[in-house]
Amino acid sequence: MRTNLRVPFADKDEAKRLGARWDPAKKLWYVHNIANLAAFARWLPAGTDPTGDAPPPPTTAAPVHTGARYFVLSCDCLPWVGCPQCGAAVDARGWRA
Repeated sequence: MRTNLRVPFADKDEAKRLGARWDPAKKLWYVHNIANLAAFARWLPAGTDPTGDAPPPPTTAAPVHTGARYFVLSCDCLPWVGCPQCGAAVDARGWRA
């Protein structure tokens, strides 16, 4: 896995000595397949765990809102359309009335 680094010009020789590589196309330093990034901690982007043990960041998915007419279907059909498998449940809830 590639990890990009924010290495100031003054630190480039030390980063190279530790194993960082220069990407001329993107004009930045990076390391590849290093499990413990502790040696590169001061150059890591904000929020990166140098030990590699951090859980993934929380998602920012929108909360799910349900109403009084909400019910779970046993298939993937649209509730206002229904299918032979869930048609009776959809009709009972008044979706196709």
